[in-house]
Amino acid sequence: MQKIDILPWTEKYRPKGLDDVAGQQEAVTSLKAFANTRNMPNLLFAGPPGVGKTTCALALAHQLYKDNMAGNFLELNASDERGIDVVRGRIKDFARSVSLGDAPFKLIFLDEGDALTSDAQQALRRTMESNSSVTRFIISANYSSKIIEPLQSRCAVFRFVPLIEEEVKSALEKIAETENLKVDGEAYNAIFYVSEGDMRRAINVLQGSAMHSTHITEKLVHKISSRATPGEVRKMTELALQGNFKEARENLDKLIINYGLSGEDILLQVYREIPKLDIPEKKKVKLVGILGEHNFRLVQGANERIQMEALLAHFADVKE
Repeated sequence: MQKIDILPWTEKYRPKGLDDVAGQQEAVTSLKAFANTRNMPNLLFAGPPGVGKTTCALALAHQLYKDNMAGNFLELNASDERGIDVVRGRIKDFARSVSLGDAPFKLIFLDEGDALTSDAQQALRRTMESNSSVTRFIISANYSSKIIEPLQSRCAVFRFVPLIEEEVKSALEKIAETENLKVDGEAYNAIFYVSEGDMRRAINVLQGSAMHSTHITEKLVHKISSRATPGEVRKMTELALQGNFKEARENLDKLIINYGLSGEDILLQVYREIPKLDIPEKKKVKLVGILGEHNFRLVQGANERIQMEALLAHFADVKE
């Protein structure tokens, strides 16, 4: 009986080695040096989701331990196991034991380390120092500011940035070739627009589109990701700026009904289109200020539909 591959593509196509990691060249170069010399400090990976932090940690572990990962590498997701008991128990027990095989040290990877409680982070300080001869730590965090300063000072900090369009497109082209997909050039642009440099989101959008058709188009990508096309959002914004409130409101209805977008989703897309508008810079500044005000109202619980129409009316009232 043929085995069915049920892994999500984000795991199926996760790079196994540092050479295969997309982007983040500065971090990858340093990690390769650590793997070659088999010596490294504690590390802090900081950056937005989906840009390669977990992938780099796993790839480094693969290059260090090869087939001996089981006894030398411990991965914990701090958002699930975030209390002080985990640090005093499981982490401390693993950190103090001797590495297996010819590995110079063991590796503990704390994913989403910014979810660790303050007490857990304080307890981790001493554990990192007292077991430095046999264990190294890698902490990944979306927000490095949530990692206490004493932990940051014990780590070499690597800043991960969103991937650029060429890097995302190159990775998606390899997946599309393997999966026998036909992807239009505009569809790749749409995937990058939706993902905003997040490789995980880009691969998920590609997989979701592939469930509907082997020929992936720009329209299909926007439909799967529940995002309006940039042109539709820009048209609505321009109509509002021209004082054509009725047509702008009709376009807003289309975005909400056809794509199922929330008010905040539309605000974010309008925000991305404002810099591209052919209007004076001072007017763009005013529009961003208006967006911020209406976003605050939505966060505070104001009626979504009323606020979105008020936004269009406010745009129509903006002078040069």
